[in-house]
Amino acid sequence: MARPSRTRCIGILTSGGDCPGLNAAIRGVVKPAISEFGMKVIGIYDGFRGLVENRFIHVENAMVSGILTHGGTILGTSRDKPHKMPMGGKIMDMTAVAVQNAKRLGIECLVCLGGGGTAKNALHLFREGGLNVLTLPKTIDNDVAETDVTFGYDTALTIATEAIDRLHTTATSHHRMIVVEIMGHNAGWLTLGAGLAGGADVVLIPEIPYDLEAVAHHLVDRRQSGKRFSIIAVAEGARSRLEAAAAAARAEQEKAERAKKKDKKAGNATKNHTKTTEPDPVPVETGETVHTVEEPMASRLARQIQQVTGFEVRLTSLGHVQRGGIPTAPDRLLCTRLGTKAAALLAEGVYNVMVGVRGGACVPVPLEKVAGHFKYIPPDHPWVESARLVGTCLGDIQTD
Repeated sequence: MARPSRTRCIGILTSGGDCPGLNAAIRGVVKPAISEFGMKVIGIYDGFRGLVENRFIHVENAMVSGILTHGGTILGTSRDKPHKMPMGGKIMDMTAVAVQNAKRLGIECLVCLGGGGTAKNALHLFREGGLNVLTLPKTIDNDVAETDVTFGYDTALTIATEAIDRLHTTATSHHRMIVVEIMGHNAGWLTLGAGLAGGADVVLIPEIPYDLEAVAHHLVDRRQSGKRFSIIAVAEGARSRLEAAAAAARAEQEKAERAKKKDKKAGNATKNHTKTTEPDPVPVETGETVHTVEEPMASRLARQIQQVTGFEVRLTSLGHVQRGGIPTAPDRLLCTRLGTKAAALLAEGVYNVMVGVRGGACVPVPLEKVAGHFKYIPPDHPWVESARLVGTCLGDIQTD
């Protein structure tokens, strides 16, 4: 007999990039929701786009049987935002349509598996449409705020570490410097973790802008001391000190321009206020600009190191292999714990939270604390200290 539940029907979707553990998390939510609490579960295909296009499936236990170890997501995913969705050649605000479809299906709470962007989109649906939501922290970048760890991170960390292990063979055989680019957007968790675990000689992360001369000095010093190779692990978002300063200046300028534009729109809205009764989709501005194609950061760094040191340098970019494949045992365990906790919270009627990990426990965190916030590596983090103590160059200090 099903246990009492304040929630009778939930929707579930996966949003953003694919990630190891998504299927395990879906299973973790669905099995107890149906079997223990008697909930009706509706799966939404391809993220928020599927909700807007009313593409769904009634989920039964049989559908999630055997998917614990499978990579990818049985529901499909997309990066579409409900309030900025490409529709018929235009960018439309489809928030009202998404909410109406959810309510028509009887969904009392929408469970969203995704990272920081997904949390922001979910909170938007609640604030603008009154649709209850609950999120689980998914990303290989491990940069979601208010949780110790995200699912998918351990698998990606293992893959990146194994890649560095394999690169050691070629590097030492050919006396080469090898730059390996690792994912992570603007957070260095994946690169620092893999760099430490794989014994990289140089680790460059976004949180610590690097000095090219400091990196070159370290590599030359290694070669002169008899070391026949070096591995340089670099995060895709890593930047030099000059690049970081320029980016900070641009960000301040863009922030000022957005504030000015917002104030102007608010003034116009006050003058021309009209009440609307139909929640029809409306076009929105994309804010997109045209950019010239630039040389990838890791490629530029490899070229610069070769020019400065005179050593032969090779580049390897791990790319999307870090996001695919079978989730590791720790990720499967984490997904199961997060999913089952989510089902229990839904049964209690707890909504508009993210299920995060705090000190080993799975706890609800108000979504307002998550959306729009990120978790970066602090300068005094123990991993940073350990890296320095084992002689890893982080690019900010020129060793003698």
